[in-house]
Amino acid sequence: MPTTIVRVPLLDSFRELRHTGVVKIRSEVARAVDVPAHDGHTRGAIIRLLLESGPITASRIGEQLGLSAAGVRRHLDALIEAGDAEAHAAAAWQQVGRGRPAKRYRLTAAGRAKLEHTYDDLASAAMRQLREIGGEEAVRTFARRRIDTILADVPGTGSHSEEDVEAAADRIADALTAAGYATTTKRVGGPIAGVQICQHHCPVSHVAEEFPELCEAEQEAMAELLGSHIQRLATIANGDFACTTHVPLNPAGHP
Repeated sequence: MPTTIVRVPLLDSFRELRHTGVVKIRSEVARAVDVPAHDGHTRGAIIRLLLESGPITASRIGEQLGLSAAGVRRHLDALIEAGDAEAHAAAAWQQVGRGRPAKRYRLTAAGRAKLEHTYDDLASAAMRQLREIGGEEAVRTFARRRIDTILADVPGTGSHSEEDVEAAADRIADALTAAGYATTTKRVGGPIAGVQICQHHCPVSHVAEEFPELCEAEQEAMAELLGSHIQRLATIANGDFACTTHVPLNPAGHP
């Protein structure tokens, strides 16, 4: 069956959506509460941990940054008061040792919104115009070209060995981080052992709420590089705290 190529002259007009910038932690969140200059750096570091590792305990933040528990909680209390962070009780399986489970902290939707998302309204309007002019296929083509540009320098897996698949996942995470997605990877066990690619920030999450083609193109491109079926477990666009993609380390049909 011949491939249909959709040519959309306006694609190059929407450069804002190709790379929407790296997350800048010294942002509205850090300025949301009136803090002295010497506190700004510390609060920015805490915000980055909440973004990349949340939900996370205050003691863990202190260990990562070399701060006292009291100092960490002072910053967390200020962020909570400003509506930029929230605390919730840890699940039973997260309990370490005896005593009351430690609270875990994460950024709120309002806190994430202050991380200098730029041109959201403009980008959404541009995407609507693109769909009106070129149809759904034009939107899909644009979404795929965008993620292909981000992952252009990422080589795929050399084989289906666990080491190669995990290394490819790490390379994808590095490329996404460079594009502003604050991405990490972690190995998980269970019946289907694998690697999870966790995008803790999404520069186009508000646009993706209306145009899921952006998320679908990401998943499709990653699956091709990894050479296996992958599964999206959560997305920021749907209200989750991270976009989480599970990559099996023993793809079906490969020893």
